[in-house]
Amino acid sequence: MKRILVTGASGYVGGRLVQELLMKKFKVRVMVRDPRKISTHPWFDKVEVVIASAENPAELDAALNGIDTAYYLIHSINTGAYFDVTEARIAQNFGEAAARQDVKQIIYLGGIANDKNISKHLKSREQTGVSLASTHVSVMELRAGIIIGSGSASFEMLRHLTHRLPVMTTPKWVSNLTQPIAIRDVLWYLVQAGSLKKPVRGIFDIGGPEVLTYEEMMQTFARVAGLPKRLIVKIPVLTPNLSSRWIGLVTPVPTSIARPLVSSLISEVVADPKKSIDAVIPKPEHGLIPLATAIELALSKISAHTVETRWSDAKSLTAPWAKAQSDPDWSGEKTFEDRRELETDISAASVWAAIEKIGGEHGWYGSDFLWFLRGLGDRMIGGVGLRRGRRDPDHLHVGDALDFWRVEELIPNQKLRLYAEMILPGKAWLEFRVEEAEGKTVVTQIATFSPKGLGGQLYWYSVAPFHTFIFPTMLRNIVKEAESVERERS
Repeated sequence: MKRILVTGASGYVGGRLVQELLMKKFKVRVMVRDPRKISTHPWFDKVEVVIASAENPAELDAALNGIDTAYYLIHSINTGAYFDVTEARIAQNFGEAAARQDVKQIIYLGGIANDKNISKHLKSREQTGVSLASTHVSVMELRAGIIIGSGSASFEMLRHLTHRLPVMTTPKWVSNLTQPIAIRDVLWYLVQAGSLKKPVRGIFDIGGPEVLTYEEMMQTFARVAGLPKRLIVKIPVLTPNLSSRWIGLVTPVPTSIARPLVSSLISEVVADPKKSIDAVIPKPEHGLIPLATAIELALSKISAHTVETRWSDAKSLTAPWAKAQSDPDWSGEKTFEDRRELETDISAASVWAAIEKIGGEHGWYGSDFLWFLRGLGDRMIGGVGLRRGRRDPDHLHVGDALDFWRVEELIPNQKLRLYAEMILPGKAWLEFRVEEAEGKTVVTQIATFSPKGLGGQLYWYSVAPFHTFIFPTMLRNIVKEAESVERERS
């Protein structure tokens, strides 16, 4: 039985790949920095979990010890302007550790990079493969184009652009050719690569059965979703920077992630027949999934609230708005707190149900316009904003993205603690506690802010006046929603 290591298991592809490997009876180990982020996956108790960072050679050695095949799914797409340097460094670390531990095969999922006009993002993906392959360990690099599946960043961008803009002024890159591939086919190739009897070294392009323009992809989405044909007017002056900011405003994908995605679309992302994988791994028996079918499958998952993983699940701790909580030194110097408490006859279970639905499509229980403005402001300066939403409309898990928050702690029917991932001069948390006392339910709401220097303190004082009506309104409306929940249950 092969011993498999999966990196990036908290991410979009990795979270799904683990389940597929387990179904093939592989012995799977996953490498994560925070096991809480994968604790709600159905496969969590079926794998070995090792806590390690790709930045730490000693931790990598421990993670790779005894491993036959390692999947490299680490991506630094949103770690700032020098993400390519970061990606090259950690890939080199990983490759060298794999060599020290006598790993037989590394399988790496990269991006198709055959166009001469290659973007910085795709160039970095290409260099990652070079860094991984710099030792004697065999590296099988699978290069994919746009991945279509429920929850992928590329699909969310396509979906929301098409849904929200019946008439679009678009940059000229919408006429570039691309070869999208369904997430199910990506997983097929990854699992088959791990099932090969002998290590393979080489670069292989994987693409879907159709080559078409991004404009044709949008029109296909519109047709499948039952929308009228979109009117698309191309404007050559829209630069990648302007395009990514525009996408950041109208879709859930923040500018920081949209920018490298848009930059990649400037290149034609089409598989090279000379790099065909067919001789090594045959196509699935049912054939590769066409774009329209892939869109139908993705939309059905979204409608049924059964999205397994989402692009927002993975969080880079080096992103400017997501510093590790032990960093930096100023984090514990001073803390501001806004605490509210309300007592009600409503059951704790009903109050909890209302709290767990907060954010996303349900909104923030009042003052939604102010929440919208705060999210818009965050988007304008490169943050995640409110459009990121949530994966499930009614239930949360530790590690879930929730608009511009991240679920840091969750004890069912007792406590929900959110950590702010918006761009702030400090760190912020929003916490809800539910307790039963003397036949009553006590709901406590606590907003905490740890400022960075004088700027952080001034920020708190500037927003504090808004808290005087935002937070009491929120608490009252949570209880009102709990009353509705109670009536429905009775």
